[in-house]
Amino acid sequence: MAENTKRAVFGFHGVFGVLISIVGLLFIWAVLMSQAVLVQQDAVKHPYDPAPIRDVNNIKMRSVDNKNFAFQEKDK
Repeated sequence: MAENTKRAVFGFHGVFGVLISIVGLLFIWAVLMSQAVLVQQDAVKHPYDPAPIRDVNNIKMRSVDNKNFAFQEKDK
């Protein structure tokens, strides 16, 4: 069997590879955290408006608009 002579402490499989993976993971974490902060800031500026569904009587079972999306009954 041939002896492994391609050992290196700072090769891609050694410390340098670990540093590349750590920097990559930190970069991905920073991007995701910045996106999360931007989404939270947008939610503060434009909050969810529950006004249309505040009253249960406002929801209609067979309205004209919902008829297009409802299950159609089989014609007899």
